[in-house]
Amino acid sequence: MFRFFSRSACEVGIDLGSANTLIYRSGQGIVLTEPSVVALARDGGELVMAGEEACQLLGRCPANLVLSRPLREGVITDFDSAAIMLKHFVRQAIGPSASVARMVIGIPSGVTEVQRRAVLETAAQAGARSVLLIEEPLAAAIGAGLPVNSPVGSMIVDIGGGSTEVAVLCAQGCVVSQSVPVAGDVMNEVIAQYLRKTYDLIVGEHIAEQLKLELASAIDSEQDGTFEVCGQDLLSGLPRTLVVHEAEVRECIREPIKTIVQAVRRTLEHTPAQLIADIYRRGIVLCGGGALLRGLDELIASETRICVHIAESPLASLALGTGQILEHPRQWNRALSVQAVAV
Repeated sequence: MFRFFSRSACEVGIDLGSANTLIYRSGQGIVLTEPSVVALARDGGELVMAGEEACQLLGRCPANLVLSRPLREGVITDFDSAAIMLKHFVRQAIGPSASVARMVIGIPSGVTEVQRRAVLETAAQAGARSVLLIEEPLAAAIGAGLPVNSPVGSMIVDIGGGSTEVAVLCAQGCVVSQSVPVAGDVMNEVIAQYLRKTYDLIVGEHIAEQLKLELASAIDSEQDGTFEVCGQDLLSGLPRTLVVHEAEVRECIREPIKTIVQAVRRTLEHTPAQLIADIYRRGIVLCGGGALLRGLDELIASETRICVHIAESPLASLALGTGQILEHPRQWNRALSVQAVAV
């Protein structure tokens, strides 16, 4: 499966996420972390800015630019913008003169052939001579240090921006997996919708996410923190401030959290008994940005009666996993050819 290039060839692992893109360069580690946002000229479509710089234009984009988030729910929805964005990020990560001999990219479990082809073509547009795909939960588990090489069961829950990937793994493969299009982006959306419906206040995506980061939690708490936001009054169109309470945000995200917990339970229900015993002994591991949501580990532990751990580097687990494949290609050869059984 692997074609071996000279040691001078550049090899990269990519976490191409709906919210952020991370790039791991062989021998160097993670060299780039940027929001998956790109701004193109309205006339001509040339790249103007990408990553954090473009992200700052969300809700502020001038008429002469087109702002795009090329991935939604974990898959590419705007091929042209995705190709331009990835090519720019790769150049930024490895330099303008280096070439990419091999690229390893994580993809959601259960993607269609069309979606898979879109990732391959995007990588080719970015200059990769060889492209290898690995299912995201398997890559995240490798990056989190789970013993997926061994004949014992492990369980990973990767809560990103666009989707949540749940998988039971054994011997370099996904035994049972499920992908649901509910994660951080949906939580931002329901918070913004709540403020609009309840308080006639329109807020941008940045403010909704800030509220989530400051106040969101998955379990009830005696504390009730507050956070002041500024938005646009729906009726007058003028600016208005509002103090939002932690309890309100917790209630907003209750349904998305419920969907994630149900995905974990359904995956366990379809897991063979021997692997269930392994998972009970070893616990469930959370990664992705959603793993940092306060109380989520406690809620999943309560709902499943299984101990839940947060990965050491939850935001970087997937990228680190692609990096491990680059650094030790023969060790992970099977991981790139085995397909998961979608629930």
